[in-house]
Amino acid sequence: MNQQSIHVENLVKNFGKGDSFVDVIDGASFSIDKGELIALIAPSGAGKTTLLMMIGCVEEPTSGEMWLGDEKVYDNKWLNKDTRAIRREKIGFIFQAHYLIPFLNVIDNVTLLSQANGQTKEEAEKFAMELLKYFDITEKAYAMPSQLSGGQNQRVAIARALANKPKIILADEPTAALDTERSVSVVQMLKKIAIEQNVAVVMVTHDEAMLPLCDRILKIEDKKIISSKVMKDTTMI
Repeated sequence: MNQQSIHVENLVKNFGKGDSFVDVIDGASFSIDKGELIALIAPSGAGKTTLLMMIGCVEEPTSGEMWLGDEKVYDNKWLNKDTRAIRREKIGFIFQAHYLIPFLNVIDNVTLLSQANGQTKEEAEKFAMELLKYFDITEKAYAMPSQLSGGQNQRVAIARALANKPKIILADEPTAALDTERSVSVVQMLKKIAIEQNVAVVMVTHDEAMLPLCDRILKIEDKKIISSKVMKDTTMI
């Protein structure tokens, strides 16, 4: 399982009991390798975000098994009760809204998690500047989020997601608030990260125009997961 960053077997998620019982995911099994950018698609309400949050150790599955890297984290129960530690060590999150803290400047937003994890301010800022350089926004390091464009704020949010050097990036509709040009730029950036950082990136999206930029599609259909490759559109790469 060395190349696999995420491996799931027979994952089930349901809510409620009796008349209020809802079966969302029923026996999902799939693997995602390091270096892959995966699009997760499904109709509204079909469980995309729920599945993403289970992979991210935020939402507890009902049953099944799950590995993140070489560590089995779930086997009909959490094997490590400290799921926050799993998230801090293994996972970076990106959301539709950037959720930058408005009263902190860019570099303070990026270093917040690193310092919470015990890094010194100097170490955290050094790596944050490397990330901002990687995303070509070093000149915005001391700007406030309100002074940035939507695309720049999302770049900062992605930099923040990488601050703990995760092996898995989970992105929930990261381009929903952006126009097509900026959306393509963000998804290309996620693909670059997947390859250069050797991480698995799972992106929930409703935008079919972004699918040719991904390696594979995971589709929730009839509460199961169907995997398929995508036809590349080289004009967008």
